[in-house]
Amino acid sequence: MKQALIFQGGWQGHEPEDVAHILAGLLEKEDYQVKITDTLQTLAEDDLTQYDLIVPNWTQGTIEQEQLQPLLKAVEQGTGLAGLHGGMGDSFRMEVDYQFMVGGQWVAHPGNDGVEYDVHIVDADHPLTEGMKNFKVVSEQYYMHVDPAVHVHATTRFPVAEGPYQTNGEVDMPVVWTKKWGKGKVYYCGLGHVAEIVNMPEVLQLMRNGFIWASR
Repeated sequence: MKQALIFQGGWQGHEPEDVAHILAGLLEKEDYQVKITDTLQTLAEDDLTQYDLIVPNWTQGTIEQEQLQPLLKAVEQGTGLAGLHGGMGDSFRMEVDYQFMVGGQWVAHPGNDGVEYDVHIVDADHPLTEGMKNFKVVSEQYYMHVDPAVHVHATTRFPVAEGPYQTNGEVDMPVVWTKKWGKGKVYYCGLGHVAEIVNMPEVLQLMRNGFIWASR
C-alpha cells in the first residue's frame, strides 16, 4: 500500500481542511494510506522519504528551514509532490527554493472569483489528460509566473477579465504542468479555489491522474 502525506492549513479562504479530505478520498480509492496533518512541524518530525507522495495544501503562511529542507530533499530523492491552486502554487511566498521545486508561483487572478474561462487540454496523449476534453470553469483564473522547464498539459487564455495586463495581448497560461525535482516527480493543477471547484469531475480526474503519475 502506497503512503501519502497531506499537509493542510494557511489561509482559510481556500477551505484547506475540506479540500484535504476530498483529496484524501481520491487517494484512498486508489489504495493509498493517507495521513493528514495541520501542522508544518510534521515535515520536520516525520521521515518524509517513507511517503510515495506528499500533497501540499497550505496557502501563504511561513515555513521554517527545519521544515522546508526535509521536504525539498525528500522530493529530490524520489518522493512525488502533487497539489493544486494556492495550496501548492501560493505557499510560503518568501521561499524561492520551494517555488523553484513547484515550477511556478501565483501572482494574480484578474476579475477575482466568479470569472468564466476555458481550460484547454494541450497534451491529450499523456496519461494525465488522456481522453479529456476542454471544459469551462467559473472560479478564479490563475495568472502564474512559470518555470520554462515545466511540461504543460493544459492552459487557459488571458485576458478574460479587465485589467492593465490586457495591453500585452492574448497569452496562454499553464493550468496543469509537470516537472522533475531530482528523482522526484512534481505535478501542479491551478484549479481548485474552494471545495466546490475541487469536486468538479474534471478537477477530480486531473488530480487523481496527477497523484498516480507523481507517485509512480
